Amino acid sequence: MTPRIPASVRLAIIQFPQPAPRGAVTRFCRQHHISISVFYKVRGEAAGDDPSAAAAPKSTAPKHQACQTKPEVEAVALEIRAQLINDGWDGGPISVAAKMVAMGFTPPSRATLARIFTRNGVVTPQPQKRPRASYRRFVYPDPNGCWQLDGMEFKLDTGLKRCIMQVEDDHSRVILESLVAVSENSRAAVLVVSRAIGRHGPPQFFLTDNSKAFNQSRSGGESALEKYLRLQGVKPISGRPNKPTTQGKNERLHQTLRQFLEAHRPINTTTQLQALVDTFADYYNTCRPHQALNGQTPADAYQAKPKAQPSQQPLPLPDTIIRRRQPGETSIDDSPTAARWADRKADATGRIYICNTGIYIGIHHAKQTFHIMFDLATITIFDADGTFIGQVPRPTSPARTSRTLRPRQTTKTGETQPSTN
Repeated sequence: MTPRIPASVRLAIIQFPQPAPRGAVTRFCRQHHISISVFYKVRGEAAGDDPSAAAAPKSTAPKHQACQTKPEVEAVALEIRAQLINDGWDGGPISVAAKMVAMGFTPPSRATLARIFTRNGVVTPQPQKRPRASYRRFVYPDPNGCWQLDGMEFKLDTGLKRCIMQVEDDHSRVILESLVAVSENSRAAVLVVSRAIGRHGPPQFFLTDNSKAFNQSRSGGESALEKYLRLQGVKPISGRPNKPTTQGKNERLHQTLRQFLEAHRPINTTTQLQALVDTFADYYNTCRPHQALNGQTPADAYQAKPKAQPSQQPLPLPDTIIRRRQPGETSIDDSPTAARWADRKADATGRIYICNTGIYIGIHHAKQTFHIMFDLATITIFDADGTFIGQVPRPTSPARTSRTLRPRQTTKTGETQPSTN
């Protein structure tokens, strides 16, 4: 394609005398900063029936237009997004594409939908937001490997406050049970968890924050929920104080739930609120593709793999739950059945030492501090944010023992199995 050059230069090329004196073309091209090949291309264009047409710059548009989204498809995508937002749901490209498929349309790609929304002014670009790829996401490898519980306060239009409790599976994000309670109390916590266990079986671990209604181990007590979980063979764990990111999946779930409820006001009664929460859970689990699950619904992800199994025997209830030693304290209860906490810093090789045991965690964890809960049978390790890292059996021999905390292994069938130490 002939480069874009001024019309005056094109006209001078067309009117250039022929035959030209020796070296005249070269001097002309140097003066106007064009190549000799361009000079003769313009002369060739002027050799046709209409020499004056060569004086106008040629269009640089491609001969064949790239595939463009049809205006009617754009209109459908925008309409679906507006309806999702009006109903209280996320209106991102993944949700819109799933809705278009359900309606019989072939949706554009996720990136194309994002450009359509931006071009039509229905979203505001936020380049300052931290990219998703920069987050380190921790997910338990199997359904029922760990459940999360948290409460969300919600104010009715009558002014009364209620607490919405939701049990969520860490692996699949599926909502296992929901309950609207008067407040965040231990009775409601045990009720919602018992319903979830009755429907789905018990998990291996149960993660909560340090609310007195949920987990009191860090303050030296034991909640009714912890006692109930231990009787079911489930190990209760909690995040570090002032670290809500440990329960980030439940926090994000509540953000979506609040958006849905605000779109359905007025809400005047507890019964009405419970009905809306149940409707939300059903749609969230079975209809709404989840971005963290590669477009799967939580229900599909929950059923895709075998469930993790808890201990066959209920865990013993400790006589006392010992809080972590504070700086300056030198004594600790020596009750043989007590569950105890300690902090250990990994050495330069990624190994920590506790209970006469050297546990290799990995060189990538060198110099990091870990929270360790141990009793007569097991040593359980959590990172600085309170996230479960792994568990090894506590040795019975008085001799020093070495353990390696290996990641879970993947079998040929794709199922994950815990490694042995």
